[in-house]
Amino acid sequence: MIRSQAGGPVYTRRIMGVETEYGITARPEPGKRNLSPDEVARELFRPVVAQYSSSNVFTTNASRLYLDVGSHPEIATGECDSLTQLLNYERAGDVLVQRMVDEAEDSLRAMGTPGTIYLFKNNVDSEGNSYGCHENYLVSRQMVLKDLGTALLPFMITRQLICGAGMIMPARGDKPAQFVLSQRADQVWEGVSSATTRSRPIINTRDEPHGDSSRFRRMHVIVGDSNMAEPTFALKVGSTLLMLEMLEAGFDLPSFEVADPIGHIREVARDLTGSTELLLENGSTVTALEVQRALCERAACWLEERTDSGTPNSEMHRVVDLWRRVISAIESQDFSTVNTEIDWVIKRELLEAYRQRLGSDWSHPKLAQIDLTYHDIRPGRGLYDVLMRKGRISRWTTDEAISQCVDKAPQTTRAKLRGDFLETAYGVGSNVTVDWTRLKVNRPEPVTEEFADPFVNEDSRLDALVQYMLDNAG
Repeated sequence: MIRSQAGGPVYTRRIMGVETEYGITARPEPGKRNLSPDEVARELFRPVVAQYSSSNVFTTNASRLYLDVGSHPEIATGECDSLTQLLNYERAGDVLVQRMVDEAEDSLRAMGTPGTIYLFKNNVDSEGNSYGCHENYLVSRQMVLKDLGTALLPFMITRQLICGAGMIMPARGDKPAQFVLSQRADQVWEGVSSATTRSRPIINTRDEPHGDSSRFRRMHVIVGDSNMAEPTFALKVGSTLLMLEMLEAGFDLPSFEVADPIGHIREVARDLTGSTELLLENGSTVTALEVQRALCERAACWLEERTDSGTPNSEMHRVVDLWRRVISAIESQDFSTVNTEIDWVIKRELLEAYRQRLGSDWSHPKLAQIDLTYHDIRPGRGLYDVLMRKGRISRWTTDEAISQCVDKAPQTTRAKLRGDFLETAYGVGSNVTVDWTRLKVNRPEPVTEEFADPFVNEDSRLDALVQYMLDNAG
């Protein structure tokens, strides 16, 4: 951590988390009845409810697993303090939900209603309903979150150019079907707001720090797409981290105060060239790609001053290198340098090849099927997995690193305390209650401790709680 020009902290080691909602559906075997999404979700969570009497629990890797509105399983990662660590835990969430699907399919088979459950990591279903992938970043309480959000808006509006998941937008009225950059761009209705679902904003300012409220705030980003390609996820989070660091440090950044954020975010989504002109409050204009280029180059300069903590500088250089390459590819419309790393580019090339083969426009139902299948996360079945195994999608991390995160909490943050607590509780059968900041042993006498600092990974109070459970086991 370094100090800003204003005397406030700049978190280069920053606590982060990602919330991922999954789409689910099921296909019965011939002659068997269809299951509704509600029924599929209930079957997925049946073992969870049977064990914990709740569909809202924390796992031993310190993530929160719960059933969200609309029958969407959701995983919220434990607190992470570096980019690749966060990626590993986000992918570990995929593995956890896949385990639930495997168990549910076995259960359905045993009940005489066999079928295949499909699990999608995307953001829009076939009916146009949206579900989210939310990013959470710790920021200093000294930062005015609304002002910070407003300063971030030009970056967030145009970020889809570098890390959108891409999708086929169905025909609407006299507008034909088309391929767009982002699945979430049409699902937000405000720039910066404390609302979440009623008027979904790009950045949510609801004050839930999940920590010491005198020191921390949590910036909640709602606009991002769920990413399949690991480098796309790394670029999405890494570029946002760099932006936050620069803003907190008072680092010199160009000013792009956009007059109509919501109108422009939809326009940018439909323009794969990045040439959409954004009207600024001062009456001038700038293209979406020019915004990204200017901010990327300032991030490169920031790396010359940045302290090497949290996400290592070497990794941030990888982020900026990919950021630059995506911008150059959009400028030239030659995507050969990034067509294994960026979701919307990978998907568009795949769909374009099929579209040419079909001799169709973007409305062909086969293309919509391919679009969806790209987001099927079941190994060996989804198009993403097939392409990755053929070397057509690059990696940022490894299967080994991900597997180590499935059942073990992050070891460098408060998540370790929660993970160690739960590992003991589940091992000895203690009755406990857990949330992001509090750990409680309910019996024989209630004992509660609150851990308000998300950076702390060792605490004698946790040791006492663990010993209390061991002393009262059985």
